[in-house]
Parts: sequence; C-alpha cells; structure tokens
Amino acid sequence: MRHVPAGRAAALDRADETVDLLLDDGREPGAVLVLTVGVAHPWQQHELSFGEERYWAQLTEGGDVFYADAELTRPVRRPVVVLVVNGGSAERAASAYAKALRHAEELLVVCGGTDPAVAGTPLAAAGAPAPRGLPA
Repeated sequence: MRHVPAGRAAALDRADETVDLLLDDGREPGAVLVLTVGVAHPWQQHELSFGEERYWAQLTEGGDVFYADAELTRPVRRPVVVLVVNGGSAERAASAYAKALRHAEELLVVCGGTDPAVAGTPLAAAGAPAPRGLPA
C-alpha cells in the first residue's frame, strides 16, 4: 500500500499525477482502476455521458484506466487500484479502503486521507506517508 497525502480538495489532482506516474513507469492503462470516495472523477462523468451501457462495457473490455465510485458493486480486480479520498464520511472512507484492498491484485495507492475526518479509521492507520515515486 502506498499513500499520497492530500486534502480532499487536492486528492483528485494527486490521483491523476499518480496514474500518470504509473503509466510512465510502464503500467498498462487497463491495469489501473481509480475509485473515488467523494465526487466522481471528471473522466467518469464524461464517460457516463455516453450512457451506462457503454460506460460498463469499458470495464469489461479492460483496455483503459477505469474510473468508478468506491461503492462499485461489480466484481473487478485490477493489478493497481488508486483510491481517491475526496469526500464522504470517515465510515465511507474506511469501507472504501477495505473494498479497494479486495480489488487490488498488486498495489493499492491511497490519494488523500490526511483530513481529520479519517482520523482513527483503518484508512488513517494504514496511511503512512510514502515517497512520491511509485514502483512499476
């Protein structure tokens, strides 16, 4: 598990930077799943504008980074999961963290989690700061 400290307002930006680093380090786009705890990622909102059927087909196809709400109920595992703590309650963040661990085959990166709202949760306990560079 890697932690990229960020407040809620900056968590999406840190997640985008993290995805860029992962892709620059050789990860295939289809190996990355991005889950948001708060407001949906702008790319998820964009993709949903083409309809639910097309949006979910992208998950099945697995050829690109997939963006979803942390409450994702579809069975999916990807080598890398980026969990974005950009809102929601401490309970929702802790639940999302546990779920993201189950979705991640190799690496979980948590972006955010420095806000007081997650203090005392499993997310806060696991979120030791890590170097900015991420392994491939």
